[in-house]
Amino acid sequence: MESHVVVIFPHPDDESFGTAGTIAKFREEGVPVTYLCGTLGEMGRNMGKPAFANRETLPKIRKQELQDACAALDIDLHMLGYRDKTMEYEDRQEVARHLKTYLDEIQPSLVITHYPGYAVHPDHNAMAAAAIEAIRMMEPNNRPKVWAHAISNNREEVLGKPDVSLDVRPWFDQKMKAIFAHDSQASGMMSKFKEAQSSSVDMQEAAERHLGHEQYHLWQFDDA
Repeated sequence: MESHVVVIFPHPDDESFGTAGTIAKFREEGVPVTYLCGTLGEMGRNMGKPAFANRETLPKIRKQELQDACAALDIDLHMLGYRDKTMEYEDRQEVARHLKTYLDEIQPSLVITHYPGYAVHPDHNAMAAAAIEAIRMMEPNNRPKVWAHAISNNREEVLGKPDVSLDVRPWFDQKMKAIFAHDSQASGMMSKFKEAQSSSVDMQEAAERHLGHEQYHLWQFDDA
């Protein structure tokens, strides 16, 4: 059983779409979970459907959505204060040292982050690389396990099959509640799922097929 899980992603909603089922599973087991969220996603292109946000209001809205999602998942949240779509330009060592201050304090047994280079978005790749570096800085005997979430279409071709594959359908309702909390970003796609819950079993099943499994590769450190 894990003692404490830390999730490190750059954006509000990364935790919900990618790992909310895993998080809900750990919380049901009584495992504390902390989310270190890099930015407020203030440069996101989605403003809700129909639009209810604009460039000026989006940061405040996304901050509240993030807090609501974390409340739904019953997890601790720390917002790190970086700027959306600029993570790749941050000094990786500085970000890593910042992340390490949290890891040194929390002493997690497991860290979940994206798989650098296979996470599609530059912010995902940069934040994950800094997270990996932060853990590499720790004494090998004190390092937590790392579950790296790869997204790219060629992930299995290059990285092989995931080491961890979780069927999170038992926690699907909690996952969807967290996703729905990010209304400004998810409302377009999620409206189809909302309709499906009342009118179309097939669409609900499609949602579960798309979001009902969460997979990770174990990160191996060269000096471990």
